[in-house]
Amino acid sequence: MAGNSKRKGAIRKSGTKKGQVVGSGGQRRRGLEARGATPKAVDRPYHPAHKRAKAAAKSGTGRGGVRGKDEGPEYVLGRNPVVECLRAGVPATALYIATNSEPDERVAEAVKIAGDQAISILEVGKPELDRLSTNGMHQGIALQVPEYEYTHPDDLMADAKASGTPPLLVALDNITDPRNLGAVIRSVAAFGGHGVVIPARRSASVTAVAWRTSAGAAARLPVARATNLTRTLKDWADSGAQLVGLDAGGDVTLDDYDGTGPTVIVVGSEGKGLSRLVRESCDSILSIPMAGEVESLNASVAAGVVLAEFARQRRR
Repeated sequence: MAGNSKRKGAIRKSGTKKGQVVGSGGQRRRGLEARGATPKAVDRPYHPAHKRAKAAAKSGTGRGGVRGKDEGPEYVLGRNPVVECLRAGVPATALYIATNSEPDERVAEAVKIAGDQAISILEVGKPELDRLSTNGMHQGIALQVPEYEYTHPDDLMADAKASGTPPLLVALDNITDPRNLGAVIRSVAAFGGHGVVIPARRSASVTAVAWRTSAGAAARLPVARATNLTRTLKDWADSGAQLVGLDAGGDVTLDDYDGTGPTVIVVGSEGKGLSRLVRESCDSILSIPMAGEVESLNASVAAGVVLAEFARQRRR
């Protein structure tokens, strides 16, 4: 019988035994304890189901807005960005660690936080992480952030009215930097606002970068996406909200404006400002009094200043 020959001179050569001969001594197993449940097939970047889901187009429904989700999960790459996202409480679904990568304190912290938050921890080959990045600069670690679920603009206004306080919303026009979007989301949440609306096109979306900049506020504050921002603003105006555009050359200053009623703060980009149709939809154009030679503020900073003033008025 094969493998059990009793003929003279039959011996088993060393190293031919089936199975692993030399192991890690349990070091890698102990380093990845509390790894959580295995993600679904659509959440694994190397699985065909994930590739099909990412390629599938998501269509919107309803007048003036988009319901449903974005185009698939995002990935935060690099040791420092991953740790920052985990510290901020970004609702990640999986942490990917490259096999045989050189661990350091950042990887150890990422694994610990992921384990404490019941985030799945998976070891994958370096080629799998290479496919997630365009330049291969992932440093052997990646964090999967789920696709963001946007609110419909109609639902956002309805929920704001049902909150018991006058609606306070922010609309972003021509804001393409996700860091500005994340900072605005953080300010709206900090000063008691009810939500943010962004255009479906030519605008920053709630990506992993926006998640990180919002310091986790994106998980608590609803963000709506409008297929036609001008039409959405007109609908909100018809429902009783005052539309206040921000511009350095405004016809009213922040010191003179009453923001205690239902208000929508419309913020344009630092370079282009408000688009023509959006500006024409506003009831007032508001300027922020400033000392010195500074001509304008960053969009997220300007929104934060106005939100803080309106919050003060409402507390009074």
